[in-house]
Amino acid sequence: MSFFGEIYTDVTLSHRAKSVYMYLRDRSDGHGKCWPGIRTIAADLNISRSTAKRALSELEKHGYLEKQTRFRSNGSNTSNLYTIR
Repeated sequence: MSFFGEIYTDVTLSHRAKSVYMYLRDRSDGHGKCWPGIRTIAADLNISRSTAKRALSELEKHGYLEKQTRFRSNGSNTSNLYTIR
């Protein structure tokens, strides 16, 4: 079965979530970690920021990724760390 076999056959996921999952998988390191910003995901996939956020939330809800909020030393937010499962 292909690398994305499980995600292809999951009928509970929207097409946007599947696209974002494949994008994150492609950008992840050998440990399944990546940290693109919401704007970057949206721009690269030609979707809105809100669509990217909904897809990420859906993937997290279904257990395909774990999101870790990250902060700069001054306390402001930076891109999240995503771990693909």
